Amino acid sequence: MRRSMLDILACPIDKYYPLELFEIDTIEDTTINETVIKEGVLFCTQCSRFYPITEEIPVMLPDELREKEKDIEFLQKWQEKIPNKITKNGNPWHL
Repeated sequence: MRRSMLDILACPIDKYYPLELFEIDTIEDTTINETVIKEGVLFCTQCSRFYPITEEIPVMLPDELREKEKDIEFLQKWQEKIPNKITKNGNPWHL
């Protein structure tokens, strides 16, 4: 995900903007002169929902379409680099 995409993304649940970005793994793409987030988390401070960024793709699905197992696996994998407000209290589920 290009960092500039943050300017156009809003929470799909409550439409809150802007989302908070937590970068885990990034690369500098010199062809577009921009940082690309390979792994990270988008967080809605309004409803406390998190949305993982995996393989440069933000996964911003409503709760009923999310796969709990994949989200929990993501949280466990990156729990040392993700704030406690997400790992311990994030919606729709947490560790």
